[in-house]
Amino acid sequence: MNVVNPATGETVETYETDEAADVEDALDHAEAAFDSWRERPQREREELLVSAAEILRERQSEYAELITREMGKPITQAESEIEKCAWVCEHYAEYASAYLEDEYHPSPAGTEVKTSYEPLGPVLAVMPWNFPFWQVFRFAAPNLVAGNVGLLKHASNVPGCALAIEEVFRDAGFPDDAFQTLLVSSDLVEGVIDDERVKATTLTGSGPAGSAVAAASGERIKKSVLELGGSDPFVVLDDADLEMTIEEGVWARNQNSGQSCIAAKRFVVHDDVYDEFVSGLVEGAASLTVGDPTDPDTDVGPQASADLMAELHEQVERSVEAGATVETGGEPLDRDGAFYPPTVLTDVPDDSPAARDELFGPVAAVFRVDEEEEAIARANDTRFGLGGSVWTTDRERGERLAHEIEAGCVYVNRVVASDPRVPFGGVGISGFGRELSEAGIKEFVNRKTVWVE
Repeated sequence: MNVVNPATGETVETYETDEAADVEDALDHAEAAFDSWRERPQREREELLVSAAEILRERQSEYAELITREMGKPITQAESEIEKCAWVCEHYAEYASAYLEDEYHPSPAGTEVKTSYEPLGPVLAVMPWNFPFWQVFRFAAPNLVAGNVGLLKHASNVPGCALAIEEVFRDAGFPDDAFQTLLVSSDLVEGVIDDERVKATTLTGSGPAGSAVAAASGERIKKSVLELGGSDPFVVLDDADLEMTIEEGVWARNQNSGQSCIAAKRFVVHDDVYDEFVSGLVEGAASLTVGDPTDPDTDVGPQASADLMAELHEQVERSVEAGATVETGGEPLDRDGAFYPPTVLTDVPDDSPAARDELFGPVAAVFRVDEEEEAIARANDTRFGLGGSVWTTDRERGERLAHEIEAGCVYVNRVVASDPRVPFGGVGISGFGRELSEAGIKEFVNRKTVWVE
């Protein structure tokens, strides 16, 4: 397993992959670890999450540099990612007991009826490279504190991150086998799902990968949660505060070098403010610093690999051939590394990739609309349904329209983000199930009814 620094194109590390025998050994250890881990007092599990948060903060710089080296995230954003992982650990350390408390129900006299929330066992997580720590911790923290054990199949370009996360839990005092990394190729994943020792699966990633994991899990009658792609609408109404909206729009599209499922991708803009908004968006995108991700002043780093950059550019070229106009950017930068500039497309045809597909990079597609109803129709003109945002100075109007956008989460006057305190997930081909908050911890527990006469 070779790690290529996307900022330089150089191979910086090589890892040996696990073989089938290693996977078998890991599954044996996971099953044994679960038998004892599930019996540990809830408070002890919560205290270990606090320790994990402390380790993350102590090693923030080290782990941020690892993220940047393996997948190219700008260093200040990588540092923020590590801080967010500490936050999700602390959140579940504080609230897990309340989330998992027995729920009592009305019952006949002389009886007691309750729902208890009990762990399932080993859970397999198939995780992506774009937030290599955060995506894992938002799965691991609630599952471990609920009494499950975790098996991680991470993206092949971030094996160092995968092993570092295992290190965090081990050094925090979790049992050695409560969280294990499997450095395996994708062709071994179905066999892991098929194994009776694995009780559930979760995947964050592409649609095809999600379909494969969902199909394999469904065939074995195992619970799964999927968080897949997005083509989030960013709806700008005629009464929006344009200065703020433009500033937030530039960030919403270019955060993590555009490589985020919940990044704003389709900008739906009312005709009354269209020209001013586009002018500001173009100016803001063009002003971002694209370069060395280890430099704190860099806004946009490389794409995670040369192949991904080539795929993104091919989508842009096809959109332009179909009639889209490039307002800024639109060509890979002539330098070492997989650098693609912030790009703005207007006049985007309905049948082009920029309108129909997920462009996983710093490319904004802008659409002009004449009225509120058209804005909502355009926002919902997608197979995806992960997130969306509405920008208006009328909060009641924003909330009303938020309910009309078909997505798992809609933010009014705020960039879409995941937050440990609220459920996160999508509809349509953006997946099913929820992560984070009470909803997330209850996805992978047995909701057991206990009736006592």
